[in-house]
Amino acid sequence: MRNSVIRRVLVGLVVGFSCLPATHGAQAGELVMFERPGCVYCRRFEQDVLPIYGRTDEGQRAPLRLVDLSDGVPADMALAAPVRFAPTFVLVDHGREIGRITGYASDEAFWGLLGALTDKLMPDRP
Repeated sequence: MRNSVIRRVLVGLVVGFSCLPATHGAQAGELVMFERPGCVYCRRFEQDVLPIYGRTDEGQRAPLRLVDLSDGVPADMALAAPVRFAPTFVLVDHGREIGRITGYASDEAFWGLLGALTDKLMPDRP
């Protein structure tokens, strides 16, 4: 239990610091990663992608938020369908689901799928 709490705090710090440049100004898009404790594919994503996510174009357009799947859907978003598997990455724009990636196979597959999703984001208006 204690290791799980420590891991979530450390992951939160990495996500927070990696997304700092993206927090200036209003963000229309957000990538929400639904995860579960003990999820091997969630850990692989955290090792492969998380350290650089906030420095990428996609990370700038859609900062990452981690949500424990057992906590349910955050109140500030509306999903097109329930999330049943971890990890599931849901791209949200102004609180509404734009699309999702279910599962994590590799960083190459993730970046390709995410690029197609972030192309659907509306540009921020002044």
